[in-house]
Amino acid sequence: MTGLKEFTKREELLETEEIVERIAAAKAALGDKVLILGHHYQRDEVFRFADFSGDSFKLARDAAEQRGAKYVVFCGVHFMAESADILTADDQVVILPDIKAGCSMADMANLDQVLDCWEDLEERVGGTIIPVTYMNSTAAIKAFCGDHGGIVCTSSNAKTVYKWAFERGERILFLPDEHLGRNTGHQMGITDAEMCLWDPKEEGGNCTTEDLVRSKVILWRGFCSVHMTFKPQHVDMMRERYPGVVVIAHPECTSAVVAKSDFVGSTELIIKQVQASPPGTVFAVGTEHHLVNRLNEQLPDHTILPLSPFACNCATMWRIDPINVMEVLEGLVEGKIINQVSVPKEVADSALVALNRMLENA
Repeated sequence: MTGLKEFTKREELLETEEIVERIAAAKAALGDKVLILGHHYQRDEVFRFADFSGDSFKLARDAAEQRGAKYVVFCGVHFMAESADILTADDQVVILPDIKAGCSMADMANLDQVLDCWEDLEERVGGTIIPVTYMNSTAAIKAFCGDHGGIVCTSSNAKTVYKWAFERGERILFLPDEHLGRNTGHQMGITDAEMCLWDPKEEGGNCTTEDLVRSKVILWRGFCSVHMTFKPQHVDMMRERYPGVVVIAHPECTSAVVAKSDFVGSTELIIKQVQASPPGTVFAVGTEHHLVNRLNEQLPDHTILPLSPFACNCATMWRIDPINVMEVLEGLVEGKIINQVSVPKEVADSALVALNRMLENA
């Protein structure tokens, strides 16, 4: 019963203006020493407090450019805070309001699994393999790429990064999102027959040596649980209900959804595409619904709908609520640092190599 009472009290506080006033007071007391970053997938009750908003890549760059802020409060998930810690100055402190706000996709590729895969590939395939990891990965995986001649990519520069990698090696090991990897391969004219799906839970990745040798891209079995909810049938349904609808999909969606869409792009590109469209345009957007709903509110002369009526929110992003933000800010006012994210130097140095390669190809 105690847990239920605590939960009820927390929910009641969320519904009052007290929390808004306390956050405003803490921000005023801290002044320029604190910077709040808000990912597009955050709930509105948190997003409203952000000094800068964006996707994970944009926010990491924003954090790196704001050298005057001693404290960076990253309202996102753990891998984002790690990247911000790597890119910011040594004297800056990065804080994740809820330290348990992780990313299921990032967790699908751990270092031990990747090391086992790498050893197996070297034995069975040979040649030059360039590891490429999506921004949505742990610092340890980014460090692995930095140490092995690899690079980090975003959903907006993945094609450019593929070109960079193929200039340096025969094939790519792409981590951890198989769908971004496959969709980018298709953009490059690489067929499904030239891509192999490595399953870290199966012996030998469940790939034959012949499959690996034939492949230009070795995809890691991983995915985003939000973007996997969108199906080709949803595209068909929206076109039937809304003739002339413009369907936009995030490249973390399956290739079957991407193939039926009018436009494919990162979170930032989706926003730009919608904002640049003429009034009256109807969109069905295949990405996290908080962003979709926010765009619909911001552009009342458009109709902007989730691609699926059953679209879910990012459950781990949802962990962060206004009370988390209030607690870390009030802690800073009192001189206490709560939920700091700090990447060990040896990991950060190697990850920075891969991140800098990404920035050079942005």
